Amino acid sequence: MKKDIFSIPNILSFVRILLIPIFVWLYVTAGTSGEYYLAAAVVVASGITDFLDGQIARRCNMITEFGKFLDPLADKLTQGTLFLCIAINYPLMWILLAIWLLKDGFMAIMGLVLLKTKQTKLDGARWYGKVCTAIIYVAVLALLFFPGVFPEGSPASSLLILICIGVMLLSGILYSVALIKMWLHNETIAKENRMKLREIAKESTHEHSNIKSE
Repeated sequence: MKKDIFSIPNILSFVRILLIPIFVWLYVTAGTSGEYYLAAAVVVASGITDFLDGQIARRCNMITEFGKFLDPLADKLTQGTLFLCIAINYPLMWILLAIWLLKDGFMAIMGLVLLKTKQTKLDGARWYGKVCTAIIYVAVLALLFFPGVFPEGSPASSLLILICIGVMLLSGILYSVALIKMWLHNETIAKENRMKLREIAKESTHEHSNIKSE
């Protein structure tokens, strides 16, 4: 059990979680470009650990049930923290944060509904989810590394954040459609199974009646 918890991929996920308060402190107290660069460097380090833990887990056969829980938890905590901190200087980020919360909340609820049916195997992130995450991370790094190019309230920073909002909305719609399709498919299968059980019950009752009459 200890080996599963403290595998290399899981340690990297723990490191990613530990980097969150470091980023918050660096970003909130930053007053110069150099200090913002340090905060950005922490985000880069977090992204590297995210990439490495997935690669190591798959290539070295270190995928564990605990890791399946810890890795997305570290991702969500990191993303939420980034959005929240950057919203301090860029108010448009509050919209992105709200959409992110709605999207992930809906996905979590639908995921639980689908898991209860035990008829659908939930895969990992879809390609559009990965593209969305990549674009948002690039945008966040641009805001951190180039505050002079993307100052607060400027058309450039607003456009960058609006692109992120659009990508997040599109990703949320695509995920919602995919999850609803899975749910409808499960409902169809469940309905068919109920009909089959009724037919079997009717046949059994009919056979029992015939035996009695004989």
